Amino acid sequence: MFKDRVVAAYQKIQDDICQGLALADGKGRFEEEIWTREGGGGGRTRIFQHGNVIEKGGVNFSAVHGKLPEAVKKAFKVESDDFFAAGVSIVIHPSNPFVPIIHMNIRYFEMDEQTRWFGGGIDLSPHYIIDTDARFFHHLLKQTCDEFDSSFYPKFKKQADDYFYIKHREETRGIGGIFYDRLQPSNTGFDWEQLFSFSLGVGNTFIPVYTELIDRNRDTEFTEAEQEWQYLRRSRYVEFNLVYDSGTKFGLETNGRIESILMSLPPTVKWAYNHKPSENSPEAETLSKLIKGIDWA
Repeated sequence: MFKDRVVAAYQKIQDDICQGLALADGKGRFEEEIWTREGGGGGRTRIFQHGNVIEKGGVNFSAVHGKLPEAVKKAFKVESDDFFAAGVSIVIHPSNPFVPIIHMNIRYFEMDEQTRWFGGGIDLSPHYIIDTDARFFHHLLKQTCDEFDSSFYPKFKKQADDYFYIKHREETRGIGGIFYDRLQPSNTGFDWEQLFSFSLGVGNTFIPVYTELIDRNRDTEFTEAEQEWQYLRRSRYVEFNLVYDSGTKFGLETNGRIESILMSLPPTVKWAYNHKPSENSPEAETLSKLIKGIDWA
């Protein structure tokens, strides 16, 4: 069955990314917990903590099925109750403020032969925006997209800018990336095998792009003040995930495993009242670039 192939391929993506991150970090290993979901399915939660580079990170796989709650049915605008969803979800919080936070998700959702789609994306949230790193990140994402369709990158880049936007702060969560949802033959012109290949292509972009960013910045020295800024930027990440993120909402509304859903939250976060960085500081420069529409590629 098609969904069985998706499950096997996503599990391999999880294995490959965990191996690559462990090698890049050079210390420790992932702790794995196998879990089952009441209602159907389960997953493999893999958490990495207290590494050389990674302060806390998760690379999770899940494949769940069952009945959709009414609220989710209304949001998806579907009539059927039965669903199947598989995916790999990653969030990495580094200890060094000059190594960026990264998030990736690839997923497949199915209700029946007519109602199914792929979704996902990768986005980067630097504590300090380094232009050369931002251009490198977006260039690799564009390469991945262009292998399939030259229209994918500009379309999915705009969707990332719009999705990863903290409305109550009027700033983007980071420098974006790509974000796509509900990809199916009817809206792409591709068949299911091509869409499946694109999903795996996005997943396989993660290790080359993030290990390069780790290597560029892991040994950069930082001050206590720069780490304080890192904690403040992490707070924006938390705000977005708890207020706006659709994956968090879907997990909670479908009785998902809470530890896996909230693994995206960083270990140490700070909120300062009405904090404003000094004029012309690196922190102020980063804030000035947390806007939609920058052409990084």
